[in-house]
Amino acid sequence: MHYALMIEPQQGMSYDDQLAVARRAEANGFESLFRSDHFTSFPGPPGKPTTDAWTVLAGLARETERIGLGTLVSPVTFRHPGTLAKVAITVDEMSGGRVEIGVGAGWNEDEHRQLGLAFPPMHERADLLQDQLALLQGLWGEPDGWTYTGLTGIRVEGSLFRPRAVDAPGRPSTAAGGVRPRILVGSGGTARSYRLAARYADEFNLSSASPDRVVEVSRALDEACTAIGRDPSTLARSTMAGVLVGRDRDEVAARERAILDAFGSDLADGEAWLEERRTRWVVGTPDEARAQLQRFADAGTQRIMLQDFLPWDLDMIDVMGAELVGRA
Repeated sequence: MHYALMIEPQQGMSYDDQLAVARRAEANGFESLFRSDHFTSFPGPPGKPTTDAWTVLAGLARETERIGLGTLVSPVTFRHPGTLAKVAITVDEMSGGRVEIGVGAGWNEDEHRQLGLAFPPMHERADLLQDQLALLQGLWGEPDGWTYTGLTGIRVEGSLFRPRAVDAPGRPSTAAGGVRPRILVGSGGTARSYRLAARYADEFNLSSASPDRVVEVSRALDEACTAIGRDPSTLARSTMAGVLVGRDRDEVAARERAILDAFGSDLADGEAWLEERRTRWVVGTPDEARAQLQRFADAGTQRIMLQDFLPWDLDMIDVMGAELVGRA
């Protein structure tokens, strides 16, 4: 199992808060740090500070040394696909080749309306996602002069994309003879997302699902790959799962109370909310958390994105590092 820490900075995290998390995760052996890409604050009370994902990642690229960095996910509605390709490859250069990019169709209509961003119907966002994926692969990997006509009116003519990605070990190879950052498609699991991942992605990330759901989605991804002649084993599988762990039962209980406070008025029945999540989160003492991680591994999860809703609690990152990372 590979381990990533996933944070939701729209909870009100400053840049310095995120840097502290990144450095603590790096010190604890996490291979990568992913952050959400949102412009409005949630869960809990609205109006908390939010930061731009890629601006933050650029800063973290210069202030960390080893840990991989990425978004999970960048909505296609926030940035023109060509602009995102340029922004991400700039951060890649700044990091020495540690960037991955997760993309998705977006879902939060409020944050679009508050900033004057278009929020078209789902089928249009899915078309734009396909164009986004095609441009990331094409601009990063096709030979100079590449041309593309998209589903949404996007047209690339005679591309000349520089800089290319950093030639770091283990990266996907390209038609132009170089390498590129890894591309993730993030989704709750839809037929079109499976097809897009099979065609364009290096990894499919399933959000907040039980191990049983992981098995179901993995079968669908296998079928989508086989339908286009792709070896299913070349599409990595990851799961984003909430995490709430402590060294003992008292620490777990304290963090359960803290997360209920963080979600605040969003919850009608806190205990029922926690109980439902225990089936699909990594929750409990180290032994309990490792047992859940093993269930995810047995279901086919190759990388776990531990989604941390208590990001100011740096001690919980220490617990994950000592008790989970590399041990389950």
